[in-house]
Amino acid sequence: MFKKVDKKASRVKRHLRVRKKVFGTPERPRLSVYRSEKNIYAQIIDDINAVTIVSASSLEKDFSAKGGNKEGAKLVGELVAKKALEKGIKDVVFDRGGYVYHGRVQQLAEAAREAGLNF
Repeated sequence: MFKKVDKKASRVKRHLRVRKKVFGTPERPRLSVYRSEKNIYAQIIDDINAVTIVSASSLEKDFSAKGGNKEGAKLVGELVAKKALEKGIKDVVFDRGGYVYHGRVQQLAEAAREAGLNF
């Protein structure tokens, strides 16, 4: 009998494996991405001080599109980059959160790069 693969547990294992190498500092914080079925979230985190510097998601009041599609992810990427540049953050380390760099995660990353973040 075959056992069904637990996709969430597999993603968490991948994320922990990546997090061993990806670490945010005050000079170069970590851009972390989390996606659910209906929304997408992005945070810029300083891991040394354990503080979230900037966050953006598709649940914010001034958000106009759906978060469950590529257009919504693109808007979240632009929003997090704009907030980061206002705080003086230009260079970040990208943490894809154990997700495949494809679809919504890729759109968020490319929109953040186009808006001025370097990673």
